[in-house]
Amino acid sequence: MSELSSSIESHREIVSNRPEVSIVAPIYNEVESVPKLVTAIAATMAQISKTYEIVLVDDGSSDGSTDLLQKLARQRHDLRAVIFRRNYGQTAAMAAGFRHARGRIVVTMDSDLQNDPADIPRLLTTLEEGYDLVSGWRKNRQDAALTRLLPSKIANWIIGRVTDVPLHDYGCSLKAYRAEIVADLNLYGELHRFLPALAFIEGARIVEIPVAHHARQYGKSKYGLGRTFRVLMDLLTVFFMKKFLTRPMHVFGFFGITCTFAGIALGGYLTFLKLALGQDIGDRPLLTLSILLVLAGIQLFSFGLLAELVMRTYHESQKRPIYRVREVIGDDGVMG
Repeated sequence: MSELSSSIESHREIVSNRPEVSIVAPIYNEVESVPKLVTAIAATMAQISKTYEIVLVDDGSSDGSTDLLQKLARQRHDLRAVIFRRNYGQTAAMAAGFRHARGRIVVTMDSDLQNDPADIPRLLTTLEEGYDLVSGWRKNRQDAALTRLLPSKIANWIIGRVTDVPLHDYGCSLKAYRAEIVADLNLYGELHRFLPALAFIEGARIVEIPVAHHARQYGKSKYGLGRTFRVLMDLLTVFFMKKFLTRPMHVFGFFGITCTFAGIALGGYLTFLKLALGQDIGDRPLLTLSILLVLAGIQLFSFGLLAELVMRTYHESQKRPIYRVREVIGDDGVMG
């Protein structure tokens, strides 16, 4: 009985020490920006009546950021430093930040001082209006027009059309999430760019508000046009997850059956030419196409069956539900 009481008291202590807000930021070679970032966040949070913590994830920095984070984390009670063994990328850093954040609300932002911590109270206020995710919109973005702004506008338009989440600025890291939404997001690859779309798949209510954006003060951007191909590939992944995550057979089976019947139809036509009209069909390209279509159809159908098995294993092994309940309303009493 004493062990049970001790466990309950320990749980209560953990809950009582849980901050209301966790501010998460990935760090990669930002040694000049980190002190100003931490100071600005602390100054902003001091103006509102919410407990908070700062979670900075060092993504294998090589410019002294790691040593600085370790030093700051030992000096400040509001800072937690998560240090990677090597550089894993921004998605991994975001995932680690979510994993180590203890707040009921999680705010993400960049560490290069282009996002303004002064916008955090507005994000929190908007979140309290009943939303699950508040996304920042860098309406007056301070970046190069040709290499950053134009590709970004095109990408945002494409992503919005494909995912049905029409945001102006998918690339803005300044966002506020409810902790339960973050808990449902499984990040891998480079899916951090599609966090609103992933949250939408989980049933999140999303809104976008304008936020400030400043010119970079130190160093140079870690991203360029070279990421375009990766964004397109990740977009296809998100599209598949949104449409067919729980029913992959619907897409593979459809194309498989279509290819198979097309191949059979061509084969029937060629058989008619051979048997009824006596024509030679051995050197006709249609014969090769017919065989390829039948084989491709069988393969696609098989992929669909395998994908169904994988999805069943994925959901059942993790006991992951195929639905999300927002709330249950009603009396818990039992009528006798």
